[in-house]
Amino acid sequence: MTTAVQQIQITPEIISKHGVTPDEFERIKGILGREPNITELGIFSVMWSEHCSYKNSRPELKKFPTSGANILVRAGEENAGIIDIGDGWAVAFKIESHNHPSAVEPFQGAATGVGGIMRDIFTMGARPIAVLNPLRFGPIEENGRARPLGAPNGDTGRDACATNKRLFAGVVAGIAHYGNCLGVPTVGGEVCFDASYNGNPLVNVLGVGVIRHDQIKRGKATGIGNPVFYVGSATGRDGLAGAAFASRELTEASQEDRPAVQVGDPFMEKLLIEACLEAIRTPGLVVGIQDMGAAGLTCSTCETASRGGTGIEIDLAKVPMRETGMTPYEVMLSESQERMLIICKRGREADLRKIFEKWDLHASEIGKVTDDGIMRVKFHGEVVAEIPAKQLAEDAPIYYREAKEPSYIKRVRSWSLEDLPEPRNYQEILPRLLASPTIASKNWVWRQYDHMVQHGTAVLPGSDAAVLRINLRRPDLGIATVGRQSPAVASGNGENSAAGDSRATVTEKFIAFSTDCNATYCYLDPNTGGKAAAVEAARNLACSGARAVAVTDNLNFGNPMKPEVFWQLRGSVEGIAEACRALGTPVIGGNVSLYNESPAGAVDPTPVVGMMGIIDDAKHITTQWFKDSGDAIVLLGEPAEDTDSHGLGGSEYLKRIHRLKVGEPPRVDLKEAKLLHDTLLEMIRAGLVRSAHDCSEGGLAVALAECCISNPTIARGNGFVGATIDLNSFEERLDGLLFGETQSRIIVSCRQENLAQLRAIANSRAVATAVLGKTGGDKLKLETHRGRLDYALSDLWDTWYNSIARVMEG
Repeated sequence: MTTAVQQIQITPEIISKHGVTPDEFERIKGILGREPNITELGIFSVMWSEHCSYKNSRPELKKFPTSGANILVRAGEENAGIIDIGDGWAVAFKIESHNHPSAVEPFQGAATGVGGIMRDIFTMGARPIAVLNPLRFGPIEENGRARPLGAPNGDTGRDACATNKRLFAGVVAGIAHYGNCLGVPTVGGEVCFDASYNGNPLVNVLGVGVIRHDQIKRGKATGIGNPVFYVGSATGRDGLAGAAFASRELTEASQEDRPAVQVGDPFMEKLLIEACLEAIRTPGLVVGIQDMGAAGLTCSTCETASRGGTGIEIDLAKVPMRETGMTPYEVMLSESQERMLIICKRGREADLRKIFEKWDLHASEIGKVTDDGIMRVKFHGEVVAEIPAKQLAEDAPIYYREAKEPSYIKRVRSWSLEDLPEPRNYQEILPRLLASPTIASKNWVWRQYDHMVQHGTAVLPGSDAAVLRINLRRPDLGIATVGRQSPAVASGNGENSAAGDSRATVTEKFIAFSTDCNATYCYLDPNTGGKAAAVEAARNLACSGARAVAVTDNLNFGNPMKPEVFWQLRGSVEGIAEACRALGTPVIGGNVSLYNESPAGAVDPTPVVGMMGIIDDAKHITTQWFKDSGDAIVLLGEPAEDTDSHGLGGSEYLKRIHRLKVGEPPRVDLKEAKLLHDTLLEMIRAGLVRSAHDCSEGGLAVALAECCISNPTIARGNGFVGATIDLNSFEERLDGLLFGETQSRIIVSCRQENLAQLRAIANSRAVATAVLGKTGGDKLKLETHRGRLDYALSDLWDTWYNSIARVMEG
């Protein structure tokens, strides 16, 4: 049965429309030994797109450190990386982007981003336990724009702000809808606003799952003759060629790409999670399993065959479809959601069908594993595509792009602090910074999320890092299914593994996650910005009591064909790589999202770092807010950067107060950063630290205010814990001292009787300390060499806590 679409003549225009270059088309012909038909051209176009092949970024990704003693699944091997957390347990995690779909259709774009990352997690056999969302939008308030000295996207008018608010509201609603319905808590992330994201928001999603070592499944098609099953939702035309859509710039006509935006069904995904995990944990049933994500059925078939060193044959007439008249081209390129490909053990077909019938899901046998290395696609028995699987999946062209420093760099770095007058009224600066949507409380966002479902959220959103408690006795982790208990080792909690067993067993684990990136730093200096992103993530983990162990990253950049953009990408990657080596945090996976450009220009380089840490004991969990009156407040690290800019380059102070995006970002000393983190963890483990909070956007003054007002229970009527701070001994320029963003600084509080011991630990490691004051009262009082600043905490809290809500709901 030859379909009309198969007869489409392959012209230069058709080839160009698929994003395939003339050289790439010649390469395709060389692989096939003939010209491709339209279905084969479509298959190559999505598999060789940047979104799937990383053909422009792969040489740079090789610079990341990817090996480590606790890595069970490394970067690039499978759908997600997996880290050993001890006692036979592991954590799978990965970050992905859904930027282009969210720009066109924010609700569905964000919702399906959550669904997609969940499938990357449970296809490994892991139970999804958490989601984090790093988000970027254009300004949502007209007076919040920055003027980056002639850079594109600089000014934001009323119409642009209205669009940004619509995108922001839609994305948050989409994340909430999918995550809440799925029953997976959204526990953290970050939200930043800058004019460079006008019309091109960044929606990154980090998924986390827990798994036992013996539950890990691979996406390999092995065992010649083993049947190939399509499971989950039926295929439609939504998401058609989404991978190719994500590999080109956004234009005024991008609204016409709505068919490339998938439509999600979280309730279907919940059923799919349970059915797939039950199948995986049924001994000897599942040989391999793969998500139908980017490139849909195309990606899942060729990648499983390539990893298994086999071939695969399918008949599309056996694929469940929810629309009539679909062509082979459409079925292979559709990115309909909530679908998986399973390689079943031959002879166990009835067992697999029974599981999926129980969950009311499709389980259709559509093909088999072959021994010829070919991905062979049939339609009603007729061959419509025949491509070597390994060459399709792994032999995409690799490009070494030109890198060139952008012309704006010299201009923005020529700025000098001497040209900036100090504020006439310092009193008004702190409230204005706390009202900045980038700094303000994100409660308007996270209160829409169910962040407590599964009862594993140990620290509510709003502290430096998300902390999760993993209850290893949960039946849905697979213990009950296979009749095994976690290994019997000392846990310190005095509980026993079972009746009659006197040995202690591990019953819970604690992990922490942070996502970070200051894109302004990367705009001004990509290498320093990349280092700062990794270091801030590790610093946030240390402030929570966690030791950093591994990284997943999402590299969000503009068009790599532009040398200036590729220069940003290369510098950021090299900065992250250097930092990860220094911190001992290998990169175990991630995502590259390029072509993040609208007609107004490219987004600022935004290499988001998602970092995982392990907390060895529940008593080490630390939060950022002050606890009681009378505690000592201590600054770990140097109070201000000893440079001409005093850490103000690229600061929120310059952007918010002076509308400037200029200067050199704060320097990053990797050795100093690692030493600071290790020192803080030693203090925490010694039981000396009552709170810990890193200094980042907004500098020292904002960090101190957040220590006073960020306790989530304040919104429920709990009292404030104020502070009296003496900064008279610091004679630096005052705006640099208060609002400079000098790196590697942490504010801790401790009981007065523990102050000497805490400082002794710092001195033994040569970490600078300064006693800033003490906690207490209902005000934040800052004594400076320029006079006293006095703030009522109720006013600061109202400004900080309600800022975004006032903009979005006003």
